[in-house]
Order: sequence, then structure tokens, then C-alpha cells
Amino acid sequence: MAEPIVQIRNLTKIYKRDSMEIPVLQNITLDIPESEFLALMGPSGSGKTTLLNLIAGIDRPNSGSLIIAGTDISTLGESALAKWRSHNVGFVFQFYNLLPVLTAFENVELPLLLTNLSKKEKREHVEAALNVVGLGDRMKHYPKQLSGGQEQRVAIARAIVTDPTIIVADEPTGDLDKKSADEILILMERLNTEFKKTIVMVTHDPHAAGKAHKVRHLEKGDLMEN
Repeated sequence: MAEPIVQIRNLTKIYKRDSMEIPVLQNITLDIPESEFLALMGPSGSGKTTLLNLIAGIDRPNSGSLIIAGTDISTLGESALAKWRSHNVGFVFQFYNLLPVLTAFENVELPLLLTNLSKKEKREHVEAALNVVGLGDRMKHYPKQLSGGQEQRVAIARAIVTDPTIIVADEPTGDLDKKSADEILILMERLNTEFKKTIVMVTHDPHAAGKAHKVRHLEKGDLMEN
């Protein structure tokens, strides 16, 4: 058996507020196989987004290990972690996080500005990513000229343009109507099955979770057994 691409062991996260300690995640242990599509569900405040942020390297645990594709990211310094993130993680958020002053092409190109790719190579990567999400004909459009579903597809193109090890998606359909949401879920499924992308998705929506291979529930910082 191949090693899981994500290996989480005894992960604990506590937030401090003044003199108070607020435990958010408690001794989480989780393996995610390569090419898995995992949905994390649970009530608000259960720790879903915190766990997603830890996997993505945008937050740090208080204790435990977090090994992704062979690297224990909990041991990395800030600059090493930022470099690791830029090469290994594609982010998809509920509210797209596109820059309104940039075209679809320029938004998708942003993660490549930190790479050593030539201008020609960057263009080829961006065009390929936009074609994958079905927006090859919208490259010069600004976010305000796109529908919500199209904006989210631009955001997904931005997430995959660096060919990341893992895609993390936080409520990717939460701000969309049903038709647009279904289109985004079909695209996520395609990224998983056709491009073998490992996807970890936080969602409140049982319909969205139904597209995943596996669903895990968090309750008050504990990962429930299936």
C-alpha cells in the first residue's frame, strides 16, 4: 500500500484569547490517500475550517505532526512553509477572493509570479488551467463581467495552475445558486477523477458532500469515527 499523501497524528489546536485557552481540535489522527476526495462536515465551530487551514499550512498546530507528501509541515519555519504552500496547495474559497482590478487571466497567473517560469510558460499554464474549467473564452474578462459560478471557476483555475499536490476547498459552493453549485461540483469531481487531484473540502451541504469519496464529521473538535 502506498503511504497516504496526508498523515495527521495527534493534532491539537488551541486558540488563546487573553488568559483563556479555547481548544478547537483535540488529538486528531487522519490519513488521506493520494487522489482521495474527502469532505469534512460538522456544525459551525466544530473545527472544520481550522483543520483545513492546518492541512493547507496557513495555520499551525500546538502539537502533533502533519506530514504531507513526505514533509512534516508542522516543523517548517515561516519562509519554508510559505514556499511549501506555493508549490503544494491550491486554495478554493467560498467568496472566490479574486482581485477585481485584474482580468481572469491575471488572477489565475498570480500564483505563478513566485515561480521561475518564463513568460511563455506562464501563459501556457494559465491558458491550460482556464481551458480545464471551461473559461478559455473569458480570459480577458474582469470579475464583475462574470457570473458567480464563473468567478468560482476562475478561482479553481487559479488553484490548479501550479499543479498542486492537494486542493483545499472551504465551502466552495456556499455562495452559489443550485445550478452553478452543481457545475462546480462536477468540475471538482473531474479534477479528482481525470487529473487525480487530492481534494479536501469543507461543506455544510450534504449534496456537495455526496460528491466526495469519503465524508468525515467533526464535533466540538473531535473527528468522529465513521
